[in-house]
Amino acid sequence: MPIYSKSVRSLMGEDMIASFALNPGQTFTRLQVLDWFAANYPKIKKSTITAHLSTLSANAASRVHHNARPEDDRFFQIDSAHFRLYDPSKDPAPIYKAGDETPQSHFAEIEPDTRSSSDEFAYETDLRNYLAKNLSIIEPKLKLFADPEEGITGIEFPVGGRFIDILAVSTENEYVVIELKVSRGYDRVVGQLLRYMAWISKYQATPGQKVRGVIVAREISEDLLLACSWIPHVRLFEYQMSLALKSVSL
Repeated sequence: MPIYSKSVRSLMGEDMIASFALNPGQTFTRLQVLDWFAANYPKIKKSTITAHLSTLSANAASRVHHNARPEDDRFFQIDSAHFRLYDPSKDPAPIYKAGDETPQSHFAEIEPDTRSSSDEFAYETDLRNYLAKNLSIIEPKLKLFADPEEGITGIEFPVGGRFIDILAVSTENEYVVIELKVSRGYDRVVGQLLRYMAWISKYQATPGQKVRGVIVAREISEDLLLACSWIPHVRLFEYQMSLALKSVSL
């Protein structure tokens, strides 16, 4: 059941729009949305709000993980912080499933200098989707975070304009933030991971609920290994790809 009499989808897509008195082309910010919910519906978590802002943005690539529907096509995301009403007569077709995205759809998800090509982006997407379905290879009984009532999953989980690759939950009810690097993992990823872990601890976790981190890379660099040796709640993994061939009789 929703915390309030209306779902977050309804509050954002109807009540908030009416409160803002938005006109076509008029922009609003992520901060304005958070402030509106804080003033009117303070029990709703910031993570839930940011996830729905992506879900209701017709051109947000991450909405494919949150069960977006045609009735959710309310906003158009201009950049990581600015939005306006969606205009179906002028704007690109909405994104509903993987493959609908354009390169511009990923602007908010991409960290500087971490993805060198469209092929690398697709490769990381494949790695993310595989791990999300096979989290037990990282840790037994590790599960993908999911909020079925709000239609939110832990794939590309939104955290203040950026996105965690995978957010999972352990058997001890700890949040596990998982960041992926398709090539070599360098020490700069530590700052990114710690920022995400702190965000989850502050805005998503309940008091006393622990947050851990995981970095998965094709190769763990010496500087990353050294940096993480001082961080007790972060684990490192290297992945390997394998290929098997089966003979076909003619």
